[in-house]
Amino acid sequence: MEIIECEGLGVTYPGGVEALKNVDLTIEDGDFVIVVGLSGAGKSTLLRTINRLVEPTTGTIKVDGRVINNLDKKELKEYRSEVGMIFQNFNLVNRSSVLRNVLAGRLREVPTWRTLLGLFPEEDVEEALSCLERVGIKEKADSRADELSGGQQQRVGIARALAQEPKILLADEPVASLDPPTSHAVMQDLKRINEEDGITTLVNLHFIDLAQEYGEKIIGLREGELVYQGPASKVTEAKFEEIYGRSITADDQLTAGGEADV
Repeated sequence: MEIIECEGLGVTYPGGVEALKNVDLTIEDGDFVIVVGLSGAGKSTLLRTINRLVEPTTGTIKVDGRVINNLDKKELKEYRSEVGMIFQNFNLVNRSSVLRNVLAGRLREVPTWRTLLGLFPEEDVEEALSCLERVGIKEKADSRADELSGGQQQRVGIARALAQEPKILLADEPVASLDPPTSHAVMQDLKRINEEDGITTLVNLHFIDLAQEYGEKIIGLREGELVYQGPASKVTEAKFEEIYGRSITADDQLTAGGEADV
């Protein structure tokens, strides 16, 4: 069953930059999809348009058969509660505890006055702790977010998205600032959650070896255009060169590139 359908999707930013051009794609319920392409290819714009953080200029987006282009304020809030977003720079409240950051994923379930006073229902606290346990950092629940390593902070971001009980997970370059071992650990968490919960997951990546190892399906973007959509098993180095529009370099592979700071 198709859960995400984009037809003729285009995004033009102020100033005339075309970030997406006439993109047609379909994503099946429960898929684990890797979106690849060079910086500026439109990967982040695609995810942010699906989440309606960016408004489409042309075309339509359907999620679960519903066109989401013109949702009103209330409908948009409800829709976004069903779409978990994981960011490259983590987007945590650094001075708050890990637990409070994860509880932010439960805000749609809790009256505003309770959140202002920090009075979350016990069942929401238990759910948040369960999400932290699933990514292996439950023992960090009382730590401040800025006391954690980059890999641990990204796991908090995953737990926060998971606490929403989403239908869709969108991860925008989730391993871009992490070292290779931590990058694999984060990708393993995302893959395991996809398999255990059946959550449709889209992950933006630059590294082709990670895309081949973890992706079931791959979407390739070049200069805003869809140039590949299909099984990861059929994406050869030649196909990656076609997607990237140039020869593959060491920087395009996590195992060949230099290590990043954690």
